[in-house]
Amino acid sequence: MEGLIQALGAYQTFNPSGWVAIYRLLPLWAGVVCCVVGVTLLVAGGGKLFRVLAGPIGAVLGLLWTPILVMKLGLPDVARMATIVAAVLMALGFLLPTAITFLGVGVPLGLLAGQIAGQQDFLLGFAPGFLIGGLVGALLQRPVAAVVASTVGAWVFVIGALSALHQVDGVVQAVASKPWGVIIAAGLFAVAGSVYQLAVKPSPEEADKLRAQKAQLKQRQAEQHALEKRWGVK
Repeated sequence: MEGLIQALGAYQTFNPSGWVAIYRLLPLWAGVVCCVVGVTLLVAGGGKLFRVLAGPIGAVLGLLWTPILVMKLGLPDVARMATIVAAVLMALGFLLPTAITFLGVGVPLGLLAGQIAGQQDFLLGFAPGFLIGGLVGALLQRPVAAVVASTVGAWVFVIGALSALHQVDGVVQAVASKPWGVIIAAGLFAVAGSVYQLAVKPSPEEADKLRAQKAQLKQRQAEQHALEKRWGVK
């Protein structure tokens, strides 16, 4: 477990080889589970299932962004602040997934705007960028959730597939030795999943409406059948 946690540290830096190499630490059964989870997120992660995904995403955002914001905003560097924020955002993600899309879009745009404004006026640039980006993320909840779920699902699926096929050393090592190829493959899966969820799969509201229509049709058919049986109609 300690080795896995250390390997996850590669995701805090730009290290494509380290991102892919994590598959070596996963046993066969974990690779199979990752494949199943990845496919599920690719086809349905942006709907009601996003609530389950929003919690871990919130925790990751808290761990990655808290130190950066503390430094940029000149706040006191309290020990374990990132862990506390991660725990709060995980709980918030499970309870209110829209808050995670608000932060997930708002914070990067705020950081970008603050960087453009300069260190002296960082807060003046960060605040409007954060609010505008957050509002856009919240208003576009479904497309943002679909893209995020598809991206996470694609990467989990690819890493799971590499881990599950780890016994075929020659093939897997040849693939893993080209991390950009793995990243591109995951990107293609992510695009396909996003298109499917946004253009093909009905939205949660549309799915509820279709289920209600089917239930009403089934009820009318049952009532018609009961009426025909009552009057002896064959």
